[in-house]
Parts: sequence; C-alpha cells; structure tokens
Amino acid sequence: MRPAAGLPGFCLQYVFAIGERREYANTYASMLSEHATERTVNGIATAWGRALRAQFSWRMILLSLVPLLLSLAVWGAVLGFGMQPFLDYLHGVFQDYGWFQSSGGMLATLGLGALTAVVVPLMAIILLLPLMIASALLFMGIFAMPAIERYVGRRQFPQLEQKEGGSFAGSVWMNLTSVLVFACLWLMTVPLYAVPPLAVLVQAALWGWVTSRVMSYDALAAHASPEERQALMRAQRWPLLAIGMVSGVLGAMPGIAWMGGALLSVVLFPFLAILSAWLYVLIFLFTGLWYQYYCLQVLDNMRSASMTAQTAA
Repeated sequence: MRPAAGLPGFCLQYVFAIGERREYANTYASMLSEHATERTVNGIATAWGRALRAQFSWRMILLSLVPLLLSLAVWGAVLGFGMQPFLDYLHGVFQDYGWFQSSGGMLATLGLGALTAVVVPLMAIILLLPLMIASALLFMGIFAMPAIERYVGRRQFPQLEQKEGGSFAGSVWMNLTSVLVFACLWLMTVPLYAVPPLAVLVQAALWGWVTSRVMSYDALAAHASPEERQALMRAQRWPLLAIGMVSGVLGAMPGIAWMGGALLSVVLFPFLAILSAWLYVLIFLFTGLWYQYYCLQVLDNMRSASMTAQTAA
C-alpha cells in the first residue's frame, strides 16, 4: 500500500526504510554468528600477523608521518607554552584545598611515599594523557585510516566489492563523538588510580571501546554497506573489543614514559610528551591495520556465506 503524500507519507516511508534496514542487519548478524565461533581466534591471530608485517612497510612508515607531525605540532605548542602555567595552576589548587597532605597520606599508605614530591606533575600527566590519546586517535581516524583501507583492500582483498557504506563526514562525526566520550570517561576514572590494578582494567576497557568503535567504522567505510557494517559490528563486538583492549595494553607504554619523566624532572615533560605522541601514532597505526585486516576478512567470509546460502536455496 502506497503511503499518503506529504509529510505523513514521508514519515511512513522513513519508518518502513528503518524497519527494512534493521531486518536486513538482523539477517546478516544471524549469518555471522553461525560462522564466527570457529573463525574468530584464527582470524584475530592472522590479522595480527598481517598487521605486524604491514606496519614496517615503507608506505605505512610514510603514512604515519602525517598524524605524527600533526601530533607533534599540537602537543609541542601546548606543552611549550602552557605546561608551566598548568603546573602552577595545579600547585595552587593543591595548596588551597590541602590536597598535598591528603595525597601524601594516601601514597604513603600504598607504599608510594616517594611520589609525594612529584604529585602535581603526576596529576598533570593523568589529566593530559586522555587528551593526547584522543588527539592521536582523531588524527589517525581522519587522515590515516582511509589510506590504510585502500592499502589493505588493494593488496589483500582486491576482489571485495566496495559498497561505500561510510563517508568522510560520518568518519569525522564518529571520531569526534567517540574521543570526546572517551576523554570524559577517562577523567571520571581518575580516582581509580588509588587502586592501580582496577584503574588499568577500566582504562583498557575504555581503550577497547573507543578503538573498536572508531576503527571498525573506518575499516568498513569503503567496502561495507551500512547494513553490513552494523551487522558485523554487532556480531563481532567481543572480538573487536578484545583487539582494542590488547592495543590498550600497548598504549600503557607512553604513559609509563610520562611517569618516568615525572620521577626524573619536570623539565623532561615536553621531550617525553613528544616521544609519547610518536608512540601513540605507531600504536594506533598498528591497531588500525589489525582492525582493517580482521574486518575485511570477516566481511569477505560473510559475503561468501551469503552467496553459498543463496546458491543452495
């Protein structure tokens, strides 16, 4: 039955289109779940090996220069002009509210009394770290992931049809919203640093969430249709989250470098921040390749299973 003309008719058509898209996505999701269990572990390991080899190719090394230079420019300027004022501001806040005594007592209880002298730089690190991670992820998602998708698609999946289910605007929106939520949640978990193992687990989970959300979209933007992308991300949510959490463990290394700078001298902050920016770009480059290989392999398997099912029918 044809909907009525005008605004009500448009609304009905929109509702029907959404319903058809959800039904289509559910069909793909059920198809993926039938084949996911036996292939997930091998697929993650295979994608990891391919990503590791690809990261050291000259194309990927050159590709990493764009987000690296952007990160260095942004954080070099921020820390060069704003680091000392920021430290002075935090020092004043700690003095005004008596946080030196409370933080010193807490660190002494945990057996970390030696860190009392550098508690302000440590707090600066904790507050700036999510912003550095978010900026590196944003630069990677916008400037590097499209090139990574073309590189992997042409070399490993040249026969895979490109359905152009994503867009540059969609990628920018996904990146911006995801990194903003990530940065806010990271800052909300700052009190968990009083219980370091719990803080590591929570932040690894946050890292896994943001990377799986952002990089899965970018990895499938050119090849998958919107329905395929939604179905794949729904059926593969746990493997995608696992890849992100493993990358989160790797992402702890720049933070360790920053902590070392706090223990040595505040003067080393800008240099270690630049090193951290470079490490984040390399980690995100490897993570992007890992997601790209894994997502396109799953998409290829999904389409093969769909064609087999249609032929059998």
